[in-house]
Amino acid sequence: MEGSRDYLSGKITNFASYVDRFFGGDRHYQESNQTVVQLDLSKLNGHGSDHQFDFAARVNLRLPVTEGRLHLLLETDPERNIITEPTSATGNSAVPGQVAVPKSVALAARYATPEENAWHLNTDFGIKFPIPPKPFVRSRGNYSTPLGDWRLKAEESVYWFNTLGAGETTQLDFERIISPPLLFRATSIAIWLNDTQNFDMRQDLSVFHTLNDRTALLYQASAIGVSTPQHQMTDFVVQALYRYRMHQEWLFFEVSPQLHFPRDRQYHYSPALNLRLEILFDDSR
Repeated sequence: MEGSRDYLSGKITNFASYVDRFFGGDRHYQESNQTVVQLDLSKLNGHGSDHQFDFAARVNLRLPVTEGRLHLLLETDPERNIITEPTSATGNSAVPGQVAVPKSVALAARYATPEENAWHLNTDFGIKFPIPPKPFVRSRGNYSTPLGDWRLKAEESVYWFNTLGAGETTQLDFERIISPPLLFRATSIAIWLNDTQNFDMRQDLSVFHTLNDRTALLYQASAIGVSTPQHQMTDFVVQALYRYRMHQEWLFFEVSPQLHFPRDRQYHYSPALNLRLEILFDDSR
């Protein structure tokens, strides 16, 4: 039975890791013990649009002499990953067609413990620019275990930024291979910030569909809510995402039609279309 469990657990883990690597998501960037470089240029049209192209960059550089325990990180706007919204807007004052310049650039050192017994921990110490530099710290731990035909992954992050104050994020993932090209994942996220004394919550139900080695699809339904001033749902989102590997192993294009049902519009539907061009390097590419 242990052999069967280990085989099934490894099968789910390997396929989920392949999916995360192809989509270049936050899990791949955070959990990879190899060097990862991500450059994104995206444009949102419709609901939440700020009429600009949005540029983001992240580099996770593994230092080989430390056996992968030390990494150097370079990120634009490091707080932007601590959000529950599928897309973010900066307001309607933006000039159409311009590229939004990142508000800050961060440099950090990461210490990561070796993965043992399904546990993985890392801690970042960094500073943000421009001058005067502002320090930040964040620590993240995750644990995964098989549950029959499923895999449970639990993750906890604590952090402090000068712009956000202290906060924590809890995430639970339940995932299962439906069939070899299909992976189902249910993700529950709760974010707490000390400055607002509020929980932001999100539930995603996702199906990743790998068509071939160049193309994949994501189908996702999301519910987004807050705990203050009262528990309420602020948005429901359904979206499909088409991701295509345009060139070699590193140039990707995405198109994602979305339907939002925001509370501030009495849950009437509001369409959006997100386009993204991504350069993604890691040691497997």
